[in-house]
Amino acid sequence: MHLKNLQKARNNIKEVILKTPLIYSPFFSKEAKNTIYIKCENLQITGAYKIRGALNKISSLSEEERKLGVVCSSAGNHAQGVAYASNMLGVKSTIVMPKNTPFLKVQSTKNYGGNVILYGDCYDDAYLKAKEIEKETGSIFIHPFNDLNVIYGQGTIALEIFEQLNNVDMIICPIGGGGLISGIALAAKEINPSVQIIGVQAEGANAMELSFKNKKLTSLNSVNTIADGIAVKSPGKQTFNIIKDFVDNIITVSDNEISKSFLDLCEKQKLVVEASGATSLAALKKINVTNKNIVSVVSGGNIDMLTISSLLKDGLVKRKRLFCFSLELPNCPGQIYKISKALYELNANVVQLEHNQFKAGNRIKNVLLEATVETNGEEHIKLIKDEFLNMGYKIKQIF
Repeated sequence: MHLKNLQKARNNIKEVILKTPLIYSPFFSKEAKNTIYIKCENLQITGAYKIRGALNKISSLSEEERKLGVVCSSAGNHAQGVAYASNMLGVKSTIVMPKNTPFLKVQSTKNYGGNVILYGDCYDDAYLKAKEIEKETGSIFIHPFNDLNVIYGQGTIALEIFEQLNNVDMIICPIGGGGLISGIALAAKEINPSVQIIGVQAEGANAMELSFKNKKLTSLNSVNTIADGIAVKSPGKQTFNIIKDFVDNIITVSDNEISKSFLDLCEKQKLVVEASGATSLAALKKINVTNKNIVSVVSGGNIDMLTISSLLKDGLVKRKRLFCFSLELPNCPGQIYKISKALYELNANVVQLEHNQFKAGNRIKNVLLEATVETNGEEHIKLIKDEFLNMGYKIKQIF
């Protein structure tokens, strides 16, 4: 029923969109006890899958509608997709983005030709502002997920997956408003009804998961997650109706689990992704199947350098690969040498040392030393703690 529209969408966008690679992952396969493939939409034009739906929607507008211009609300990736597609088709675009949108996404949207307005603290605030602009100017609102033409555009990912891998048992993809998984589910279930479609949300932004469990639309009062690309308080009615009929299950992952998967994607797969894109890999530990061919959709890679730094540090801490501690030392020569020598002998690589007399409990006799070291895991950290205790030092773990 939907396959004809999905194939039409693919024809609408095929001259612009990249057929992104589907790569086998030995690391995640071993971890998950399944055969894991990664659909790399982080390598898409504009750095995310959103260009698919935006381009299909704007391509479907009449000449009269195009003259009115378009307006949208977005945390970043839909914004860039709309700006890019509009610029390519000669359509004026106004993009409303939350004030806390990462700088990279804001600047990229401007570079693609979008007129950016920063408003509100989350997607839903930006959405209300965009709807005001629609009413005031008559511009055509391009919804990021609650629109069939957008959904069909996103669903072209599934058409590619089935061309790249014949025997697909399960597809896992992130859910914000639900446009991505809706399109993928419509395509996949028509091509092969036995394929399982699993959605994943951040624990702090799980409106669609609650809606799925409650069997009715359920909104959140607020969202709180590092995965800003899927931080949506109110799911779409149209996407919910598709999801409840075509999606098999929705699970949630914590920010800690997301940051660990982010680190693994960087280290093991050499892929730079945004936090929301890493959720489909974080979910692998929560599926109760083995020996299946599973495709995890990495939805985007638009992430700024400061966020990368923070996520990498967080991932290293969660993996027990960074250990930060403080201890008080006698205020006399040779003490830092003594500590450094001990760390060297314990094979703990020093990342940072801070020596401060004014932070010590006894400022006359002692100084406070704060150290951050690179470690090999929990056992290594315990070894360091035990050795310093044997040396007569009491360690206070910071992280």
